[in-house]
Amino acid sequence: MGKPVVPRTGHATARINGTVVAEATEWRETEGNVYFPPESVKKEYLSGTDLTTYCPWKGDASYYSIDVGSAKHENAAWYYKEPLAGAVDLRDHVAFYKTKVEVTVE
Repeated sequence: MGKPVVPRTGHATARINGTVVAEATEWRETEGNVYFPPESVKKEYLSGTDLTTYCPWKGDASYYSIDVGSAKHENAAWYYKEPLAGAVDLRDHVAFYKTKVEVTVE
């Protein structure tokens, strides 16, 4: 069984070296990660990768690398295109590795 997926409001931002790559006033949260709605993510910074991983309660995750300036951050973000039943609210929402991207919530 999975963890709860909680709708949140406020101001969530994802930045790399000061550049905003996602910003939302409504998002989802689970397991301590902010999942940004797809429309809040600046796709011009993202490029899909071949990496996939599997979570037993969320399903198959796909990954993005993030290009900001001359820096490329490999597999720094992930999303669930077709999440399992317990995680349907995460569909296409994007989360970022906190070791690669600064995620803040106010």
